[in-house]
Amino acid sequence: MKYYLKKILGFIFTILLVSIITFVVFQILPGDPAQIILGVDADPAQLENLRATMNLDKGYVERYFIWLINALHGDLGVSYRYSREVSDLIAESFFVTSSLAVFSIALTVLIGLPLGIFIAKNSKKKITTGISMLSQLGISVPSFCMGIVLISIFSVNLGWFDSIGYVPASESITGWFKTMFLPSLSIAFGSSAVLARYIRVSIANQQKQDYVRTAKSKGLSEKIIMNKHILRNSLIPVITILGMLVADILGGSIIIENVFSLPGIGKLISTSITTRDLPLIQGLTVYLAGIVVICNFGVDILYSIIDPRIKTKR
Repeated sequence: MKYYLKKILGFIFTILLVSIITFVVFQILPGDPAQIILGVDADPAQLENLRATMNLDKGYVERYFIWLINALHGDLGVSYRYSREVSDLIAESFFVTSSLAVFSIALTVLIGLPLGIFIAKNSKKKITTGISMLSQLGISVPSFCMGIVLISIFSVNLGWFDSIGYVPASESITGWFKTMFLPSLSIAFGSSAVLARYIRVSIANQQKQDYVRTAKSKGLSEKIIMNKHILRNSLIPVITILGMLVADILGGSIIIENVFSLPGIGKLISTSITTRDLPLIQGLTVYLAGIVVICNFGVDILYSIIDPRIKTKR
């Protein structure tokens, strides 16, 4: 219980610290938010009224606590560009990005996990050399390059999938799947190669441990040793990679979402930066920090479940 409480307190402290840094940075940036909204030809009286509405007439500390209290109630302010609640914009984009994350992780595990196990089990066979070279290619090729290649093959030449745009699941499940598959595969191509390599190395390290030799001396078969012992102890570095991947995708795959014109978090980030939409940038920054901390927290919890000894070491 103490282990989990320590993690939760660290989670809260990190989010609070990020919110303070984010707020301070965006408050000291040059420029008048009211002037940005109303334009350079705005009436001075209108500017003053808008500044009062946005609490710009108050001190930094007071403004921060007002913003923090509102944020705790789900109010992250109003976007300059969209004239909508920042929390609503993030919530709408989150479904697209989370769908991309689910597809990508599923493909990564389905491809990378068996591939890594196969290479580890057949490390002395010639076929693994070709597979290792293919995985090295997957690591080397950026996801956006792979996305362009996939669009050229499956969209332009074969016409199996839509190349750009997004179809909501509420309109068509089939259309939604077609718009999400290629960007997910673009991400999974490289991440599954990374996962396979980590699994191979992790299994190879576990096979050298004393408990494997002890299990063999007791007469246990290679299959039982691999499935019940080696694979379980090899999962910790795998979970680390998957946790980092989930955080990265949920944080917004900016390039992939722009390549495929997906209205996700990544697209929202690029738009907010180019339009200097400070409330939206500020809300997205806190969101990104929250996603990373939550994913790390989840990874730590999975660590403690797979290997309970971790709780006694920290």
